[in-house]
Amino acid sequence: MASSRSKAYTEAGVNIDAGNALVNRIKSVVAKTQTQGVISDIGGFGGLFRPDLSGMKDPVLVSSTDGVGTKLKLAFEFDKHDTVGIDLVAMSVNDILVQGARPLFFLDYFATGRLDVDKAQTVVAGVAEGCRQSSCALLGGETAEMPSMYADGEYDLAGFCVGIVDNAKLVDGSSISVGDKIIGITSSGVHSNGFSLVRKILDQSGLKGDDIFPGTESSVKDVLLTPTLIYVECVRHLLRDLPIKGMVHITGGGFYDNIPRVLPNTVKAEITFDAWEKLPVFHWLQSEGKLTWPEMLQIFNCGIGYVLILPENIAGEALERVEASGLKAWEIGVIARRKENEEQVDVLF
Repeated sequence: MASSRSKAYTEAGVNIDAGNALVNRIKSVVAKTQTQGVISDIGGFGGLFRPDLSGMKDPVLVSSTDGVGTKLKLAFEFDKHDTVGIDLVAMSVNDILVQGARPLFFLDYFATGRLDVDKAQTVVAGVAEGCRQSSCALLGGETAEMPSMYADGEYDLAGFCVGIVDNAKLVDGSSISVGDKIIGITSSGVHSNGFSLVRKILDQSGLKGDDIFPGTESSVKDVLLTPTLIYVECVRHLLRDLPIKGMVHITGGGFYDNIPRVLPNTVKAEITFDAWEKLPVFHWLQSEGKLTWPEMLQIFNCGIGYVLILPENIAGEALERVEASGLKAWEIGVIARRKENEEQVDVLF
């Protein structure tokens, strides 16, 4: 009966039955992300969440929104859609983690010209996996089918998360001072920034998706679509015990634009370029794109996806704890006094 009522809309290019089929398919993966505060199922007009405020004297909500950017173009080209949902979650949960917040819930928006239920299910399963990795509930979302808005086979993704932190434990960088150490935690690759340039370099190189990526044993598509690392579990364990003064998620703008966002005006970050390991993908981008390393550090994470700034006397313990979580980390720099008009990031090559 519903199919006959929606015939006119289907003929206009919007398949209501496909949308309903998608909701039914993803219910099981969404259910696996439910945390204690979730009090609604997907399909309602709004997601309901009751936060646990026990132990918090002055709770503060922290939110962030983002997309995946032109990395999606490679997902379309390579017909590989299982990782971009993880990227979507990572970009938001890593951002609020910088301020010490614990992610509570996430909502996604998936828009396409014609709904391919299998493809959409794969993407949303990736979103659910990102939520699972960050102990964050996938509380709801929206699937929009908009004929003629997108090229055949393409879609767009956006999402946002809400987290919470006790005001007394908010990490804002205000106490960062001269002598503090800078710890860099590894990235998994390019993450989700700089892909307009990545795609240009890839086109010029002539490499195809199934080719072996230079310097690795993995395919081009697997290397370039490696999902953004989610740092929530690792960093929350550190925050529980260590007085971390500032944190940085290295996203668009690389080192030079992101690190100053947490620094007081009186200090700068002195970064030792040789202190950490650069993944093959960054050496390839630098060489193939004929870029200088300062240009690379302005655009890409170059192997450091997340930065901790903390007192010198706990730097060693922080390194040990990060590595015990399974992630590589290095002491990559120090906080120094800044002269007037001096840049706040000084990379020592």
